[in-house]
Amino acid sequence: MIGIVAKFEKKLISFTMAKKVDTYLEEAVNNIRKDREVTKELLNDAIKWLAKDESRHREIGITLSKYVETLQRSNEQLVKVANLMAKKEGSDKLTAADMDGIYEMISKEEESQDAK
Repeated sequence: MIGIVAKFEKKLISFTMAKKVDTYLEEAVNNIRKDREVTKELLNDAIKWLAKDESRHREIGITLSKYVETLQRSNEQLVKVANLMAKKEGSDKLTAADMDGIYEMISKEEESQDAK
């Protein structure tokens, strides 16, 4: 009987962890989408401002490149999240490295939100 209870508890803990991971992955994707939307708006505004006078490029060129870099990083984050989700669906288990990657991505996202 104790073995059955232990197995049930282990499966319950595993299920709970999987739900937490799903929640974190969903939150990460939502944050990435929101950040992309804001960055795109900023980039579009900057391009409109630049279009009025080519000489403004010196003033805003670096800022534009930072916006593009932000969009590239969010693409990389989405690819990582997609890979994690594919691994989870394929093997139904995430490795410790996968979990570390998720937590690292969440931490970076929270740091970037705090910096704003």
